[in-house]
Amino acid sequence: MKTRAAVLRETNTPWSVEEIELDPPGPGEVLVKMAASGMCHSDEHAMDGHIAGLVPPAPMIGGHEGSGVVQELGAGVDWLEVGDHVVFGFIPACGRCNSCAGGHSNLCDTGLATFPQGTQMADDTYRHHSADGEDLGLMCLLGTFAEHTVVNEASVIKIDKDWPLDKACLLGCGVVTGWGSAVYTADVQPGEYVAVVGIGGLGSAAVQGAKMAGARVVAAIDPVEFKREKAMEFGATHAFASIEEAQAAMGDVTWDRGYDKVIMTMGTGDSSTLGQAFNLGGKRAKIVVTNLHSTAEGTIEIPAIMLTMFEKQVVGSLFGSANIRKDIPRLFELYLAGQLNLDDMITKTYSLDEINEGYQAMRDGENIRGVILYD
Repeated sequence: MKTRAAVLRETNTPWSVEEIELDPPGPGEVLVKMAASGMCHSDEHAMDGHIAGLVPPAPMIGGHEGSGVVQELGAGVDWLEVGDHVVFGFIPACGRCNSCAGGHSNLCDTGLATFPQGTQMADDTYRHHSADGEDLGLMCLLGTFAEHTVVNEASVIKIDKDWPLDKACLLGCGVVTGWGSAVYTADVQPGEYVAVVGIGGLGSAAVQGAKMAGARVVAAIDPVEFKREKAMEFGATHAFASIEEAQAAMGDVTWDRGYDKVIMTMGTGDSSTLGQAFNLGGKRAKIVVTNLHSTAEGTIEIPAIMLTMFEKQVVGSLFGSANIRKDIPRLFELYLAGQLNLDDMITKTYSLDEINEGYQAMRDGENIRGVILYD
């Protein structure tokens, strides 16, 4: 079938919205008509080359935070029906590998091994092709910047048909990743002091997760005033324009103890900023690195003596250490109960043709999250 998609033709060039050819789903695969796709910073990293080697080379279809309606099932997919509403998890969970069996499906061996190729998990071949027949890789094996896509069933989560798909798309990456960074990876406890560095899609969810976990203080750090204001609406107790400003106020805010948890959710991580944020943590602090750093960055700058003398920890967090099959429905239920704010995370919606406009707004600090809506 013919459909349209946003294709990355070359690094550091705008997304090209064009007609593509899409093959039917193979065994274990699902054809989905997209309803909505979040515009995550990770696709910007793919475009600017910061995560080269972790994503398919150009040409590839972007997008990994999506929701839609099942149109066709491949052989062997017996737990879904045409017309079902679904959300994609950006890391497939095969359920059989060592990581999945050990309770860490966010680190699925099979899914992560296929990421750099962008091919289908089952056979390492392509279902998406350009109009002239060129194979197109998929961001996170999904390619949600397309009106239709074919994905492996390991990436698919069925949701209730009355759940709004425009909000559901956020649960495929940003919300679960940020929320889980606070609740699971950081393991925020009631009464703790938490700092969140960077208030975009990840950071706004991390603020909400820390608040939900019972943090006494949630300090939001971002240079953009609009984002600091939104952080306060999401539950932050304090807001600072920089790490230096937050550090200067630590005496009053944390009783000179430092923060128990520091969660890094900037658009792009860098070693120098991580080193600064490390100093926000007090004794036995946990510094959680959720944002992506460039694959070209070989070292991080932290005072190693403090790892021993203060028993500080630096830990990574992928998909918020969460489980796509448990946590995507769980967080949507929290949204429906009014305990998780997804509505205000969507700053503006765009058509597929407006994708480059949406990413420019992200670069300019105008959006918490932009969302592409399909007809």
